[in-house]
Amino acid sequence: MNYSQKISERLWNISDKGELESKREQTFIDDIVQKNHIERTILENIEGINTVFDAGAGSGRFSILLAKKGIKVTHFDISDSMLDKAKELVAKENVLDNITFVKGALEDLSSYKDKQFDLVMSFDSPISYTYPNHESVIKELIRIGKKKIIISVTSRLGSLPYFSNPIQKNQFILDDNCDDTWVKWLINSHDKLVDNFNFNKDLCDEMLERGIINNGEYEIEEYKKGNAPWCITYGFMPDELENILKKFGVKNISLAGPGAFARTVPNEILKKIMLNEKQKRDFLEFSYKFDKNQYVCGLGKDNLLVYGELE
Repeated sequence: MNYSQKISERLWNISDKGELESKREQTFIDDIVQKNHIERTILENIEGINTVFDAGAGSGRFSILLAKKGIKVTHFDISDSMLDKAKELVAKENVLDNITFVKGALEDLSSYKDKQFDLVMSFDSPISYTYPNHESVIKELIRIGKKKIIISVTSRLGSLPYFSNPIQKNQFILDDNCDDTWVKWLINSHDKLVDNFNFNKDLCDEMLERGIINNGEYEIEEYKKGNAPWCITYGFMPDELENILKKFGVKNISLAGPGAFARTVPNEILKKIMLNEKQKRDFLEFSYKFDKNQYVCGLGKDNLLVYGELE
């Protein structure tokens, strides 16, 4: 087992990860925008889809969406915490008959047959967490797919602004008074993060050139100490991701950067929009159009979304 898999397992198996993941659309506006974009993309492309492999399926946001439409979903995740929460939510939605839960790591999909699933999908960057095996993981996901693939990975260009904005997540807090411990930390740490910030050009240059958030060495050392660091993460360039998919036979590829439009809007305005149902609906519809534009797709909030056909 390599360190990417070890670190991912430890991080995502923290006991509250499943619960927190299931509430992200109640907590952060960027998650509302991103998941709305993914949902629209999925629903536009499910004609003729009967079986789905959801890789790194988390608490079941999209597995449940498809299971409620009668599609058979294999819900695949590395985390017991995520799987437990997903099973709870699936039971509430009464779609247990349409979902098979599997614990596993994306680095090993050898138990699945070629072209076993009509649609293969993976969202919120689990592929990026498999570095340095990210390209072989994509190849394997394509192998087990029959008709279509929809995945999101960490965007190199979209993630780079984090290095010059330590309070970027505060922009997307939906409710300052919620019980989420991360929200409380972000609010309480705001002034300290600003006061202690120094722009590091070398760090930005390294990320732009290599695509690795941090360098992997820090995460490995933290893991060895018994801690649960964030996963070693690889950020893709849009043309790089498109070329990988083409190399393995994917056709009619389209890319998007969910959150590209929303990241230009201040928190006060985003909150106002989200609290008005008509404005929220209109904003999400326009964001979906804007974020699919080829000229902004690399600057999505932090993910790069891609759709392609396998037949």
